[in-house]
Amino acid sequence: MDKFLVRGGRPLHGKIEISGAKNSALPCLAATLLSSETVTLHNVPYVKDLITFRRLLEDLGATALTPELRTVKVNASNVQIFEAPYELVKTMRASVLALGPLLARFGQAKVSLPGGCAIGTRPIDLHLKAFEQLGAVVSLESGDVVARAPKGRLVGNTIEFEKVTVTGTENVMMAASLAIGKTTIKNSAQEPEIDDLAELLNKMGARIKGAGTDTIEIEGVEALGSAEHTIIPDRIETGTFIVAAAITGGELEIKSCDPSHLTAVIEKLREAGVDIEELNQSTLRVKRSSGGLVARDVTTEPHPLFPTDMQAQYMALMTQAEGESKVVETIFENRFMHASELIRMGADIQIAGNTAVVRGKTQLMGAKIIASDLRASASLVLAALCAEGETRIDRVYHIDRGYETIVRKLRSLGADIERVQDASGSVHETVA
Repeated sequence: MDKFLVRGGRPLHGKIEISGAKNSALPCLAATLLSSETVTLHNVPYVKDLITFRRLLEDLGATALTPELRTVKVNASNVQIFEAPYELVKTMRASVLALGPLLARFGQAKVSLPGGCAIGTRPIDLHLKAFEQLGAVVSLESGDVVARAPKGRLVGNTIEFEKVTVTGTENVMMAASLAIGKTTIKNSAQEPEIDDLAELLNKMGARIKGAGTDTIEIEGVEALGSAEHTIIPDRIETGTFIVAAAITGGELEIKSCDPSHLTAVIEKLREAGVDIEELNQSTLRVKRSSGGLVARDVTTEPHPLFPTDMQAQYMALMTQAEGESKVVETIFENRFMHASELIRMGADIQIAGNTAVVRGKTQLMGAKIIASDLRASASLVLAALCAEGETRIDRVYHIDRGYETIVRKLRSLGADIERVQDASGSVHETVA
């Protein structure tokens, strides 16, 4: 099993290119199932979750070709299987995104209940209730979600989510694109990834308005066609590298990003003593301010407020800030598992319910630690970069799910980090 060895204390310097957004590429890949024509996606990051989803598409009968780096051409004209098996779904919760497109185009779908990171419940009951409102008959059979459209097609309706759900919004938006009549989604997610998916669907011939707001309107069409689309930059990777510059006391130029997608993050980090200069619409220059880092409270909320996917990285930064900060998590109830590992490194953190109190500044020390989920992995790497001595991070397969060539990128900026493989009790360096 691969691990990271990190020797801290080196400020990061240089330029870094941000990859395409994993959380946008996944629903866009799922959307290719809605058409019998070829859909070409550019700026697709080479990360484990997307490799898994491409395999799922191929298992369903689609062809997914990569004629060049980060470009995927999908043709789903020969799909004859409508089931996403447990072997794939158990490793990635986003596999549930196949449910809406399969149900909409073929009138039937079977998807195993999802697995993935252990960061709390992500119930798909909101998806299933919405599909029922679109006329589907939904049942649970031996751990599988089975959905059928009795008349062959879904029928438009007004759907109001009782809780904001990103994948639920995406799933219903895709399904409604081929439904009969008009669908209105109220209390919809407003993340940039929703807008990106809608842009792709509209290029394919869908009629979607309001994506990026809390109300989305979809006029169903008979069929969707071919399209070519470029995935937006990964805003969470961007935020992670902003924190990397600040926590190590270095200076980075972050290129190929979109600062407008993480306004709340940038505002909060500036409050905490991070100098962030927008050189142009796709480039940031980042360093720690001359006055140092200062503690600032943060609460995670749905977009456009502070994202839960940046909470762990922000907590790592607060261990190096002067004063006491409160980090409140409102999205997932089990997303503080990285805190115990930061404490092992010397952080002063106390957890009470959904609130973590961080007291800084503390000198972190290298230790043997374990990553519990994707963003926790990133926070532990950040902590290790500023810690004294060597840190060994186990279960780094989590970070492979969402960060493209993270070791290579960090090494290019001066980090002392390597991926190693533990086999038969020995450690060997591998090419990162």
